Amino acid sequence: MVVSRPQVFIGREEVARVVSRLAAEISKDYDGRQVLLLGVLKGCFVFMADLVRQIRGVSTEMEFVTLSSYEGAMVSSGSVRTVRGIRADIREKEVLVIEDIVDTGTTISYLLNYLKSQGPESVKLCALLDKPSRRQIPVEIDYLGCTVPDKFIVGYGLDAGEKFRHLPDICIWEGRE
Repeated sequence: MVVSRPQVFIGREEVARVVSRLAAEISKDYDGRQVLLLGVLKGCFVFMADLVRQIRGVSTEMEFVTLSSYEGAMVSSGSVRTVRGIRADIREKEVLVIEDIVDTGTTISYLLNYLKSQGPESVKLCALLDKPSRRQIPVEIDYLGCTVPDKFIVGYGLDAGEKFRHLPDICIWEGRE
């Protein structure tokens, strides 16, 4: 069996510029305010760590959720399962969801609808990547890093069967292991 190697699509220097831009936009919009950053695990962890270190003038709290619609596959199952739910009380708080990639929109739509039902002051979405060609449910992304083609993306926290998260670049992977 031939296994392909991930090919760099967005290099680490460009990723760093995108994260800096997003942090500047968030810092400007939330200046002097408090916001709960809600990371969607596992994919967001690298992005969120880099992002939060660059946010200025904003008091931040952090919380994480783990949702699953892939169940180890490379294509969404279409149903969302909560693996680890939000534990913080978000009533009357400003919530900024941090997501690695918005694909079909199924998982993030599920989360955003749930959060809005909990009485927060506001809920916004920051996504490093968007793959609109696969969208099945409309999603508004308030802070967007980059748009990517309909290819399987790995690296910088994104995985294929728990592999490739460690890659510092955003890569396209076409192989099977």
